[in-house]
Order: sequence, then structure tokens, then C-alpha cells
Amino acid sequence: MKKIITYCLLLASYCSFAQQTEGFVTFEYKYYWTKVNSRLTFLSKEEKDRMKLTWGNYEDGPGTKMKLIFNDKQSIYTYFSDQGQSEDGRYSWRQSDYVIYRNFDQQKLVENHEMLGKTYLVEDSLMTYNWRIQNQIKDVAGYVCMKAETFDPIKNQKITAWFAQDIPVSAGPERYFGLPGLILELDVNDGDVVVTAQKVELKNVDKELVLPKMKGKKIKNTDYDQLLQKHIAESIKAQRNPYWSLRY
Repeated sequence: MKKIITYCLLLASYCSFAQQTEGFVTFEYKYYWTKVNSRLTFLSKEEKDRMKLTWGNYEDGPGTKMKLIFNDKQSIYTYFSDQGQSEDGRYSWRQSDYVIYRNFDQQKLVENHEMLGKTYLVEDSLMTYNWRIQNQIKDVAGYVCMKAETFDPIKNQKITAWFAQDIPVSAGPERYFGLPGLILELDVNDGDVVVTAQKVELKNVDKELVLPKMKGKKIKNTDYDQLLQKHIAESIKAQRNPYWSLRY
């Protein structure tokens, strides 16, 4: 009888651990255009006026819903729905192609990006980030999260992540991952863009964690970086906002 009880306790412990390494996270992606506007000091007055006219009171409304499906071996990050919708429900639109798939076991990356007027399919090995873990914690979606920082040299952006060690997987939103816990909040350039977990569901996701069919011009990470660098440099020279056709 004692052996049976011990076995049951071990099984329960194992199931609890397994549950904590797979699930579904709903994120809110918030773009603070006034901060971005003030940071892009090279913009012409026409471009600044265009940003104000386009984004208006966007900051006051809800952000864009994103989702992350994950386990300890792979993850998929994309829009929560293929259709975007205005807050009052009167307008809807097709979301641009944006899917990020990572296979941690195989060190494989597949990204589907609609940008610069085209759709690209990035297929390469996983990138590595030079994360610096800080001695700070805060609550995100009910989890105690630790702070980590890195830097994007292509877009010249400071990246701050808050990760939950209680969910020991290296997945995360947008293009960021590689910490000893699931990233539940991402901050780009001290609040220009903030991606925050709204809901974390720890459950079996085998049926949902399937790589969708994707199309686009196949490129490598280096090609992707070169495209961004060239576009940003040309936009700065022309006093235009480079992020009209790029994800910030």
C-alpha cells in the first residue's frame, strides 16, 4: 500500500510538472505611437502629422490580441485571430501574415512576415540573444517574473523581458526567447511597444501546436537583417517613418 501511495505522489508530481511546460498565452500588443513619434527625430513635419492622423487616440483603446502556443520543445506565436476588428465592432480587416515558429530541440526557426510590400519566409537556425538577467521581480498575469534585458542592433532598440521561472520553457512573444522561463511581458524601448500576457492557460496543446502552411520568399536571418537595415537607412534619409511597413 505504501508503494502505491508513493507511486501516486510521484505521478502527480510528474503530471504537475508536465502541465507547467505547455499551454496557451493570450497577449495584448500595445503600440504607443506618441513615444515612437518623439523618438524618431529625423521625421519631417508631414510624417509626424501623418502619424498623428493615422493613430489618433489608438493608445486609449485596447491593443492587438496575440497568442503563444508552447511546450518545452516548440512554440508558435501569431495573431489571436486572422481578422482584426475595431473596438466598436463596426470595422474588420485581414491581419497581415505574421507567424513565428520555433523548434527548441532542433534549433529551428521559421518565420512568416508580411512587410515592405511582400511576404517573406525566414527559415534558419534559432538566433541567440545576449540576455542580462537583473535582480528585479514583478507580477505578470499572476506569475512572479524576473527582469532581463538585451539590445536589438538592427533597429537600435532596448529590449526588456519579464519571464516566469515557474513555467520553465524558453519561449516568448515576438522574436524573443531564450530565457530560463516563459516570457510573459516584453517592453521595446522603454514603453514604445509593450506586449503583456493577459491570460495563461496551462494545458495540453498537442492539437494546437501544429505548424501552419506558410508561403513567401525564402530568406535567411542575415537576409532579413539586411532588408531591415537598408529600409531603415533609406527611410531616415528620406525623413520617413520606417515602421509603416515594418513591425516596430
